[in-house]
Amino acid sequence: MTKFGQPKEQRMNAVLWTIQGILAGIFAMAGFLKSTQSKDKLLKRLPWVNHFPLLTVRFIGISELIGAIGIIVPMVTGIMPILSPIAAIGLAAIMIMAAFYHIHKREYREVLFNVTLFIPLAVIVFYRF
Repeated sequence: MTKFGQPKEQRMNAVLWTIQGILAGIFAMAGFLKSTQSKDKLLKRLPWVNHFPLLTVRFIGISELIGAIGIIVPMVTGIMPILSPIAAIGLAAIMIMAAFYHIHKREYREVLFNVTLFIPLAVIVFYRF
């Protein structure tokens, strides 16, 4: 027991679930928008969309939606829970590719956003494996 009355493992598990929930929400919202909104609407928030075919943007969105589901559902249901950290790896890969794109375009503020999402994904991968 720790001074907070819970074993360290329980506290860590709660922190990981919190991180997973926040990440799932972020990627679900982003994925939903990219997979449903018109290119014109997306351009207002995401200027990079102009450099890609709409089909590619939709693919990214659907990938993010699947990742958001995958980071939570397998562990909640207990059905193949190993898929949750694998989903986190997939989302981390998306963030790495996005960061390289933004570095190439010298859009460093966007790179910071990608890194900000990558770090908690890496934490989930590390502790859930």
